[in-house]
Amino acid sequence: MKSTNILVNEHRVIEQVLNGLERMVERCRTEGRLEDGPARDAVAFFREFADGCHHAKEETHLFPVMQANGFSGGCSPVAVMQREHELGRLYIQGMAATVEAASAGDPEALKWFVQHGQSYVKLLREHIQKEDTCLFPAANHRLAESDQQQLLAAFAKVEAEEIGKGAHEKYHALANELADRFGVPRVEAAHAKYDGGCGCGH
Repeated sequence: MKSTNILVNEHRVIEQVLNGLERMVERCRTEGRLEDGPARDAVAFFREFADGCHHAKEETHLFPVMQANGFSGGCSPVAVMQREHELGRLYIQGMAATVEAASAGDPEALKWFVQHGQSYVKLLREHIQKEDTCLFPAANHRLAESDQQQLLAAFAKVEAEEIGKGAHEKYHALANELADRFGVPRVEAAHAKYDGGCGCGH
């Protein structure tokens, strides 16, 4: 079991909500309306799960270990991924700031929600592909087994002490609610689980 397997599986859940956000944004663009509740739910998912849980594991644990193993410097893959995380946070903030006015029908707010939403979907899809196909395989090739075990233990600690029991279940339920509401497929159960870690069956 490699630490990056956990991150890859989390990517599939994040992509599910990205697909829902894309549908939400398209409705917003073509129909000039935004549902307040689902929009807030999507923003909360990206802020709390994609960034607060998933990206936190990468930035606090995986990236430093990779940097200690030669992936360092301002133009390194790790540095690029970190900058994309920061850009993603700006898009999340932008969406969050416009939800109230956009859901009330304000044309300017609707325009900005669409712009931030489209930018976030594009950024994160490309970011996930880079990590799944380039960064994580490179990490698995370079990191020793002791590094992998250290990361697995660190991820489990994040789940237990920072994220909290039942958090993954909550975010998976939210991801499925959004998928069902916007008619996008749910992640297959087998792709959303890993052995160990948070202990909630994710």
